[in-house]
Amino acid sequence: MRFDGKVAIVTGAGNGLGKAYAILLGSRGAKVVVNDLGKGVAGEGNETGANPADLVVAEIKKAGGEAVANYDSVEFGEKIVKTAVDAFGTVDIVVNNAGILRDVSFQKMKEIDWDLIMMVHLKGAYSVTRAAWNIMREKKYGRIINTGSSAGIYGSFGQVNYATAKLGLWGFTQSLAKEGEKRNIRANCIAPLAGTRMTATVMPAEVVEALKPDYVAPFVAMLCHESCQDNGGLFEVGAGYIAKLRFQRSAGVQYPVGALTPEAIAAQWNKVGDFSTGATFPESNQEMMEVIMTNLEKVKEQAAAAPAVPSSGLVSETIFAMMKEYLRRGEGKGLITKVNSVFGFEITKKKGAKPSLIYEIDLKSGQGDVHQRKAKAADATFTMTDGDFDKVCKGTLNPQIAFMQGKMKIKGNMSAASKFTPELFPPPTEENIAKYATAKM
Repeated sequence: MRFDGKVAIVTGAGNGLGKAYAILLGSRGAKVVVNDLGKGVAGEGNETGANPADLVVAEIKKAGGEAVANYDSVEFGEKIVKTAVDAFGTVDIVVNNAGILRDVSFQKMKEIDWDLIMMVHLKGAYSVTRAAWNIMREKKYGRIINTGSSAGIYGSFGQVNYATAKLGLWGFTQSLAKEGEKRNIRANCIAPLAGTRMTATVMPAEVVEALKPDYVAPFVAMLCHESCQDNGGLFEVGAGYIAKLRFQRSAGVQYPVGALTPEAIAAQWNKVGDFSTGATFPESNQEMMEVIMTNLEKVKEQAAAAPAVPSSGLVSETIFAMMKEYLRRGEGKGLITKVNSVFGFEITKKKGAKPSLIYEIDLKSGQGDVHQRKAKAADATFTMTDGDFDKVCKGTLNPQIAFMQGKMKIKGNMSAASKFTPELFPPPTEENIAKYATAKM
């Protein structure tokens, strides 16, 4: 793969990975802008002697290639791109490699530790790419390589700042890939593992020696080549090993929106994180929207199949049917040990009238049940209007307030009565009515 006629910018190219990229691209015909600020791995102080960018340029020229040095900070990307345009007339390739480390535990981290990392890694990649972007758009060609890290993918103790910036560069990469695709601009992100000045601070010397930047450079060159059509990818690379990463999504759980409570979520939490069946590999946010829209259509279908208006004309009849079906499905397993009581209900059309509906809710035996009959041995019996019962079940009327206001009368054991709360059963929303109100009394 040759790069004759192509102009490449490699930031942080005075040492390590950047140097390996610049030399390889230069050896294969690319005209290279070797950018390096000439500072230490923490972004402060100056290197002794000549700027390392000059040394890399000299090496490329000695081998017969073309290269110029640039000493600007990557936060001033327009200056770096200007160097490429002034020297070679254009820019085709940008390798955002420049980086620093400010490793420290989050507890001890100072703002300067955070700000410098964001400036160099995120702002730097943005600034250089932004300055080159319109040139690439106009010529309908560009190759952009951003440097992420396993620290960003998996997290890393003592590198909250670095990990945050590095994963941010993948989001940057994916969005650039989408915006540039029609104009033949390809953007990819790598998480390299190599022995450099930076990794020397966190790896044993013998490991650093074994992981040469030269083993990463060929893959970067391939991604930079005009024949490479990969776009928006994330790759781990090191010591000859190359792997592509992707997100996986579990099948998930569709909860009834109207009955969405912390308790309802916790009850099926294991399913939310279950990747064993039905897991997918999403590639865009549209896929999430498709899942949601499909589920909403199912909700509509369930609502259309909902039972007719109850024969009594009272909403309570539907609510008790919901409760019965909920228990029949075994979704209220824990209620028996938690409540251990039998409740009677007398529902009236208006306050002071004779009961129009009489029910028994047995939360003492089996897995629980609901019967349209007078409770045989009720621990507590409630009397209230149809409207007030509906409000209590929906959670819009507090049972204690209803009792104090005389809207709820209670006979029997008050301690047992206090165990009957709206949280015991799903609220009577349209979704839950469609889902549960099918039981026959």
